[in-house]
Amino acid sequence: MSYNLLKGKRGIIFGALDENSIAWKTAERVHEEGGTFVLTNAPIAMRMGSINKLAEKTGSKIIPADATSVEDLEALVAGAVEELGGKIDFVLHSIGMSINVRKGRHYTDQKYDWTQKGTDVSAMSFHKTMQVLYKQDAMNEWGSIVALTYMAAQRVFPDYNDMADNKAYLESIARSFGYFFGRDKKVRVNTISQSPTPTTAGQGVKGFDGFIAYADKMSPLGNASAQDCADYTVSLFSDLTKKVTLQNLFHDGGFSNMGVSDAVMEAFVEAEKK
Repeated sequence: MSYNLLKGKRGIIFGALDENSIAWKTAERVHEEGGTFVLTNAPIAMRMGSINKLAEKTGSKIIPADATSVEDLEALVAGAVEELGGKIDFVLHSIGMSINVRKGRHYTDQKYDWTQKGTDVSAMSFHKTMQVLYKQDAMNEWGSIVALTYMAAQRVFPDYNDMADNKAYLESIARSFGYFFGRDKKVRVNTISQSPTPTTAGQGVKGFDGFIAYADKMSPLGNASAQDCADYTVSLFSDLTKKVTLQNLFHDGGFSNMGVSDAVMEAFVEAEKK
């Protein structure tokens, strides 16, 4: 159902890879709510995905950009403003990558040049993106910038590896840069801490199926899906949340406030009997 929440609003959506990705679902929902946007991803990611299909479906232009490159981001933001016919109202940062995870390096045995690359892609790219938007004065007042994160930034999930550190850094950047963006430009910056979601990137984490099953049993409302997250993101892009900023917003069916659930306890007791 559409409510025209984003009618007349313009934006940039990073990270739509395929139909499983949260950015993809968000782009579809933004389109349904009347928003227009530019899609972007790194050239290598675009070759792996099917972003052209999404662009055709939503009538959007694709501007490739390496989010770790300030020069690429400068061209992206300037191109988006020109393509969309005005300043930007919303931005979704949905980017994350760990070479250590991908290549099976344990957290206690990291290859640090891989770690640095992952931090640049997963977190520092968010600072670079906002710095370019800020310096180009490319955001409208009461605009909204959202990045996706995960609860491993606060709690230990051993196999999430250095991505946990990346997400903690990402959340800190949102608060720190969000202060200046709010004070100077009246732009809000938030992160959404999403349930474990079976995206293409998420499924690369060892034991991810276990993460999903455990979180679903622990959460009173069950896991939030990619579609649920898209809906929530739309609400943060809309004028209904104009005074929400500097927040890490848990979107996880209640998982973040749970100690233990009946379902998890029952599973544990049954396992102990065997």
